[in-house]
Amino acid sequence: MDSSEITLEAVSSISQIPAEDWNACANPSAAPDSLANLDTLASVDPATGSCARSKSPYNPFVSHAFFSALEASGSAAARTGWGPRHLLARVDGEIAGIVPCYLKSHSQGEYVFDRGWADAYERAGGRYYPKLQASVPFTPATGPRLLIRDGVDRDQIGTALARGLAALCEATKASSVHVTFAREAEWKFLATHGFLQRTDQQFHWHNQGFGSFDDFLATLNSRHRKAIKRERRDAVANGITIHALSGSDISEDAWDAFFDFYMETGSRKWGRPYLTRDFFSLIGESMAKDVLLVMARRNDRWIAGAINFIGSETLFGRNWGAIEHHPFLHFEVCYYQAIDFAIKRGLKTVEAGAQGEHKIARGYLPQTTYSAHYIADPGLRHAISDYLKRERAYVAEAGRELAEAGPFRKTDEPS
Repeated sequence: MDSSEITLEAVSSISQIPAEDWNACANPSAAPDSLANLDTLASVDPATGSCARSKSPYNPFVSHAFFSALEASGSAAARTGWGPRHLLARVDGEIAGIVPCYLKSHSQGEYVFDRGWADAYERAGGRYYPKLQASVPFTPATGPRLLIRDGVDRDQIGTALARGLAALCEATKASSVHVTFAREAEWKFLATHGFLQRTDQQFHWHNQGFGSFDDFLATLNSRHRKAIKRERRDAVANGITIHALSGSDISEDAWDAFFDFYMETGSRKWGRPYLTRDFFSLIGESMAKDVLLVMARRNDRWIAGAINFIGSETLFGRNWGAIEHHPFLHFEVCYYQAIDFAIKRGLKTVEAGAQGEHKIARGYLPQTTYSAHYIADPGLRHAISDYLKRERAYVAEAGRELAEAGPFRKTDEPS
């Protein structure tokens, strides 16, 4: 395939992209029940930048339905500072690759923090905004960012998309492009095309083939095992019941209650929550089978809840909220119920969202996350490059130290 056959364009709404084309790139070869697919930039030859294909799990966050709900609900829209600029690569008129992308006027809702870069650049007389954000809005979950259809030359399409992002940066007069929560292989691939490499860490739980929650507890040292048992017991001590809802079990009444929790907690944490009430109804209509809503009930009313999204290998924990506060209820609803579900479903991993070293004591260990950054101004690029070298070393060392402090039983410790 000659590179001249590849054409690039940016569109201002996901509604301009047919769902079947988007999903063929985002989750290629997905089974009808949305539980399997093939496609990723799985490995990169450091000498050539060539990217090889391997199996990849279904990721609900890159589905057309998820982005459509964000945009149709007004959650990710120009008026909120998230102007869609999705980059498409076409071969003979057919969409062969996509980068979900937004033109942004701020740095909110990203979870990879660059406000220090913006402040320094603007103090030096530069203009940091607008910038381009290649990500899933408001979602700190790792997943594919260069979405490429099966049956095309992956290296050519990947290269076209990487170069297209730089061209889109120039065309929109943006200062930079930020590809956040990418897979490691994409991170390496983009580095061969001039993107700077950044790392951070989250805390993920890994399933070691457990048959039950007690099997998981048996791998912990005595102190942490007893603490978790006490927390689970105390969390429901005040007549609280826990309900795991998915699919048709999620009613509009449950969505109303969860939105109240989300607004109450989000207003305290962020000042202005990102997601609208319509967003939750839309995902309830289009992807309810991909949603796990863990709700707590007391005195015949919902009092707290957490929303999770179900992939073929991973349970992704997202938002939590409560209108009543009880000891350890947050840990039960967000962490322990997620582990329970993952064990029962046979999922490999639970991603519990951003930040939170307190998750280590609950069996969630440090996991490196990756982002790639194209900086147009050479002076700013040089300064950020120097900073990122030091930051990557710090993140790696911090991860090692935190992993050593994990709650798991040493090989010589009695069970």
